[in-house]
Amino acid sequence: MRVPKKGKSKEGKEMHYSVGALIERNGKYLLIDRNVAPFGFAGIAGHVDEGESPEEALIREVKEETGLNVENYELIFEEELDWNWCSRGIDVHYWYFYRCEVSGKIKREAKEAKSIDWYPKKEIKKLSLGKKLEAVWEYWFKKLKII
Repeated sequence: MRVPKKGKSKEGKEMHYSVGALIERNGKYLLIDRNVAPFGFAGIAGHVDEGESPEEALIREVKEETGLNVENYELIFEEELDWNWCSRGIDVHYWYFYRCEVSGKIKREAKEAKSIDWYPKKEIKKLSLGKKLEAVWEYWFKKLKII
């Protein structure tokens, strides 16, 4: 299924489509410290490009931001968030959120991230309490009961 770059929310507002990748290994989650807005620690995510399927966007974003290859994925959430802003000036995003298995060697994309590393639940909770976790990722981690 292909999605448009922009759509209309339930309330008729302009909306973007986004994908998120929950990547877990040995009880730790892969996070970047974002170099671009919205700032903070976050999992791998990005916009779905015009004419792209959410799955294609997922594979592309993971590769671009981490150098890793998506081997398997499972859609775990799909929902519209009317409070999730981005640097492109849009306040509503329709999310496709996946659990992913990856392979390869991590390569930090300097434009996107100050750092990239594996974080246990305890450290993610500290990031949340310190207001260092990107808002949408705090939402996903709470929804998944990770924090």
